[in-house]
Amino acid sequence: MDIGIPELIIILVIVMLLFGVGRLPEIGGALGKSIRNFKQEMEGKEKPSVAEKKEEKE
Repeated sequence: MDIGIPELIIILVIVMLLFGVGRLPEIGGALGKSIRNFKQEMEGKEKPSVAEKKEEKE
């Protein structure tokens, strides 16, 4: 099941209608952060928690 250029254009138009052009960068940034966090979790590179950060400072 391949998604071609026409399908991607249709999806982009629908997203623009639902969220508006002004919110697209915000949505893209949130999606990018989510993907980055997911990859880090899969690789085992977890961010230290707040408690662990405090312990490192002491």
